Amino acid sequence: MIEFINQLDIDILLWLNGNHNEFWDGVMWFATGKFTWVPFYLLLTLLLIWKYKKDSILMILLIVLLITVSDQLASGLFKPLFERLRPSHNPGLAGELHFVNGYKGGRFGFVSSHAANVFSLAFYLTLVARNKLKWIPFLLIPWAIFVSISRVYLGVHYPTDIIVPAILSIPIAWTTARIYKLYNPVFIKKIT
Repeated sequence: MIEFINQLDIDILLWLNGNHNEFWDGVMWFATGKFTWVPFYLLLTLLLIWKYKKDSILMILLIVLLITVSDQLASGLFKPLFERLRPSHNPGLAGELHFVNGYKGGRFGFVSSHAANVFSLAFYLTLVARNKLKWIPFLLIPWAIFVSISRVYLGVHYPTDIIVPAILSIPIAWTTARIYKLYNPVFIKKIT
């Protein structure tokens, strides 16, 4: 079963990475950029402040905690623990991958920090903001999928590198949302 999953991982990676062209190279490079989404995050923050007023303070502070936890689990725990080479560093795939702008990422790739962070944020805001922003899951979940797929397209992650953190982000987002729902009334009383 493990061999089947590993082979499927490689097959999907090679298919997605192998169907590259100049247009998609640009789109996927943009999607994976470190600072690409800063305006999006700022707009999202302003939207939360506008819709939730004082209730947005703890909501936004918990986003910082959420991203810190998901990022540290991915980069600080999983990558060093599993030491699974990224496809871009796998000698068995040398010469088979297309790299955009020569980008190959760090040595280890399981699990994707990009995927962990964007899925954690998408699930968390879906849980805490959907009452006033009903459309939020329809924007953030496809966005998280898009950012995560860009990592496979670029040849720096296998599909399981993005699927596993997507699944692991659910309990992280749920716990953070639970903290928000339990402590926001207390927090609001203390700041007013």
